[in-house]
Amino acid sequence: MNSYVNMGMGALLGTVFVLMSVSIASEGIFHSEAPEKPGFTIVAEETAGEGGEAGGGEQATSEPIAPLLAKADPAAGEAIFKKCASCHTVEKGGPNKVGPNLWGVVNRPVASHEGFSYSAGMQTFSEGGKVVWDFDHLSFFLEAPKKHVPGTAMGFAGLKKAEERANLLAWLREQSDNPAPLPAEGGSSEAKPTEGQAAQDGQGQAPAPAPAN
Repeated sequence: MNSYVNMGMGALLGTVFVLMSVSIASEGIFHSEAPEKPGFTIVAEETAGEGGEAGGGEQATSEPIAPLLAKADPAAGEAIFKKCASCHTVEKGGPNKVGPNLWGVVNRPVASHEGFSYSAGMQTFSEGGKVVWDFDHLSFFLEAPKKHVPGTAMGFAGLKKAEERANLLAWLREQSDNPAPLPAEGGSSEAKPTEGQAAQDGQGQAPAPAPAN
């Protein structure tokens, strides 16, 4: 080999040596061990279901409301209704607002209050008037409107505390010419309109403390 080749090889080896040295030094300076336990873990919320069959809907995760209704406080429910008053009236013959009037709402057919324009989701849920707002449907809907009735235009976030829902329903039940009977404790609250209610409820109403359309 001539001197030029020797010089080239020496320069190449020197460059490789320098690069390896820098790499090793950098690894030693900046290397960090993986933590034994991550600082936090992001877990996606599991939902009971985004869809839901018409009428039955995908009910929220709460238990039946019947056991709480027996000891509910209507007076406390009246105070809770203040959250609803900006969107609903409750007096007999009251006007519709952003949501329908709620007089006699318990056990009335869903999406049938005269003069109120319901969303397609609510109309589908009603199954043409076959589904009524029994205590369980009301409770599930008030807990998570968009989960119980997919497609509803109601923007209310929901009442997450079962006691609040029971108090509100106990008070709404009294806002009627013919209050619906309370369900047996531990049993289902599902009920069909009585004869008197059927005559009165040809114009059933949808409930909720916010637009229920």
